[in-house]
Amino acid sequence: MRYRTITTLLVAFALLIFAAGCTAATEEKTDLVAPSPADEAYARGLAEYADANFRVAEERFAEASALYAGAGDPDKARTAWDAMLRANRTYLEYSLDAAAAEAALRESVPGITDENITGWLENRAQKIVSENETLYFCDVASDYLFAHFDDMRKKTATTLDFDYIARYAWSEEQPEGLGPYVNPVHYAGVERLEIPYEVLPATGVLKIWLPLPVETESQRNVTVANLSCPEYIVVGPVTTGAIGYVYYEVPVEAVNGNLVITADIGFTSYEQIFDDIDPAKVGEYDTSDPEYLLYTASERNIEITDAIREKAQEIVGNETNPHLRAQMIYYHIIETYPYSHVPHGSLDAREPKVAESTYMFETGHGDCGTQSMLFAAFCRSLGIPARAIGGYQMLLSEAPGTHFWAEYYLPGYGWVPNDVTVAEIADWVAIPDEERSAFKDYYAANLDPARLVIQKNVDAPMDPALPEDAVVFRIVRQNPAIISDTADNDLDLLCLECFSISLAAVD
Repeated sequence: MRYRTITTLLVAFALLIFAAGCTAATEEKTDLVAPSPADEAYARGLAEYADANFRVAEERFAEASALYAGAGDPDKARTAWDAMLRANRTYLEYSLDAAAAEAALRESVPGITDENITGWLENRAQKIVSENETLYFCDVASDYLFAHFDDMRKKTATTLDFDYIARYAWSEEQPEGLGPYVNPVHYAGVERLEIPYEVLPATGVLKIWLPLPVETESQRNVTVANLSCPEYIVVGPVTTGAIGYVYYEVPVEAVNGNLVITADIGFTSYEQIFDDIDPAKVGEYDTSDPEYLLYTASERNIEITDAIREKAQEIVGNETNPHLRAQMIYYHIIETYPYSHVPHGSLDAREPKVAESTYMFETGHGDCGTQSMLFAAFCRSLGIPARAIGGYQMLLSEAPGTHFWAEYYLPGYGWVPNDVTVAEIADWVAIPDEERSAFKDYYAANLDPARLVIQKNVDAPMDPALPEDAVVFRIVRQNPAIISDTADNDLDLLCLECFSISLAAVD
């Protein structure tokens, strides 16, 4: 009853706001004009969304957008359009009904029992309810494998070259350079964004945030050259601060054929070796320092809740040293929160908002970014500065792959890295326990140099800022953000496959 009341209030509020432009401006006439058909369609969209009827909500918002456009109100048309995209993104990654989810499990996990299928779908699988139908996350089968190491090892036995992945963790070569930053690797390559002409709008301006390497303690000598379309660059290139990017505003009328934007990039990446930290030599935090305050605060996707704080305290017990506490959290996540794929677009779109760290804490599901954000949330709740840092890795193969990992700060030592996700790969292969432990120990406070850093934390701010609902996944910028107020499609989503980075180690 209370939920229905809230829905009714939402509809009434929407009608009031969207009809406000039609109210009389004189004291003699104060009655509200009846809502227009467009206002009513938008309000119905809000009501359907609140009732978890996301597909119907999408239709109502689309209807409202068309009606507003026909009435000559482009601002409200765009607001309704963005709401339509949000409704679509809320359920889009949940593409399987119960029968399709079961079929996916049987295909990916040979010999899986009916009991295991039922248990997974009922108790562990990621799902959403729309129009009273249970929909399952598209990677339901992969998530099952990630949580069942015996089944996963059957898959990886012929597909995963673990010796190659462990080449840094098991290396016996003497580090070159002064610790903790050693064994530099110089990378050079090209970023390329190519948007097909047929998906471009006919008019308007394309706003594009293109990711770039950023200077960090472990990534230095960043260079960006030969940027395409320099006449349309508004901000940047930015390669210092919290995130690397260049911001374009490209008039669509100026584009002939596919829109192609490229950048030549270069940087030096260092292996980070912090495994000789002496807990007794860790200094005291300056709790008034702005960076300390920033990286111990609750954020949009690294959220400190009472439950997070209580669990973190339970993990560390009576330990008070920040380094030892962070190490305890690292191993706890490996043991308790196995890697899985997650519906990032849905998490970022749905209302009410759900922080990624909280999502993993409550559901047990999370990938490299989510695991890193939960690590940071646990640390921050104990007063240890921590962040989720990311971009790309060249560890699993020479081709760059999107990735996130974590860092925590220790006075006297600096930012100490770890990679819970890479460490967990050791559980996916059949190797001796001592080798598995050694691999996990390496990634507890060290990091390979096969990395490209784009941002020092999730939700890193850019100027201009990304609009709230316009892009698929605002918290990371491993791909360009692409916005158009005149597009009649989900341009940002369509262009996720239009971006590539080629990198090679050079002398």
